Amino acid sequence: MNAAPHVAVIGGGVAGASVAYVLGRAGARVTLIDSGQHAASRVPSALLNPVRGQSGKVDPQAVAGLRQTWAWVGELARAGEKVPCGREGVLRPVPDGRTREKFVRHLPPPTDLPHVWLAPADAPAPLAPGWAHALWLPEGGWLDGAAFTAALRRASGARVVRARATGWAARGVTLEGGESLAADAVVWCGGAVGSGWAGEGGVYRAGSLLLLDRAPSPVPLSFGAYVAPAASGGVLGATFEAPTPTWAPPRLPLGSLAWLLGKGLALTPDLRGPQVTGRWSGTRLSGLRCGQGEDGVWRLAGLGSKGFLLGPLLAQALAQELLGRAARPAAPGALPVA
Repeated sequence: MNAAPHVAVIGGGVAGASVAYVLGRAGARVTLIDSGQHAASRVPSALLNPVRGQSGKVDPQAVAGLRQTWAWVGELARAGEKVPCGREGVLRPVPDGRTREKFVRHLPPPTDLPHVWLAPADAPAPLAPGWAHALWLPEGGWLDGAAFTAALRRASGARVVRARATGWAARGVTLEGGESLAADAVVWCGGAVGSGWAGEGGVYRAGSLLLLDRAPSPVPLSFGAYVAPAASGGVLGATFEAPTPTWAPPRLPLGSLAWLLGKGLALTPDLRGPQVTGRWSGTRLSGLRCGQGEDGVWRLAGLGSKGFLLGPLLAQALAQELLGRAARPAAPGALPVA
């Protein structure tokens, strides 16, 4: 490769935009192939919550990922890009002592991840009756997924091709209609929609947010479902539909709507006031793939619900490895793989 490698990135969601951002800032020439179907990355209010699920698990890279994402929000702001967000923390109510013990087992020391346990009455937002404890995570928060992703794409300086990729290899991409695009390296970040189009198996899980005319809580609340502020109003949502082995357009059955409303009312009594103004639905793909495959194609996909928590961090690691290999001369007689 030359001093400025040309990299084709397939997928314009948070994974692809993050890879393009790192590569572009490092001086690579980037072509971003974006079909515009990255629904999961358009989430109106994405939680930046390092303590996950109803058992409080903490991914080994969650703290670094959280700080990387907030650092990028700051970089984008200094570049003139506005990303609506709230860095006022995340509140995790828990129902009983046994659940709290699970959380405690998974939590890193407060010196690594600041946190404090509160009595529900002392929480920074009203909680519905029945919660035994509340975990306060002051470094957490929310951000507008669509705005963050769009800002990364713009700031990357990438040439954006609005098309669907139908085939890819280590050195090129085929677009719908038969056009070929050559590159020094290809990074596939197709997400749930792209993987579904490609017929790839995996664990696909759909979820929905109800868009509200005002935020039911001044800070995000999360246990089973979540309520949070948004750029306009607030949201109530969850990734809750049964997992499937293939992708399908997400929907919100009436039974799921009732479940979601019940979960929201169990979090906060202030959910009774806001009015529903719309709905967002998306599908997430689990089963992380990050790095170069045997076919020479680089991949960042399968982030599940951690796209905004881990996507920037993993994109930075992948891009640095890709550029490092690009800078190393091939061994005598060897064929380059990226």
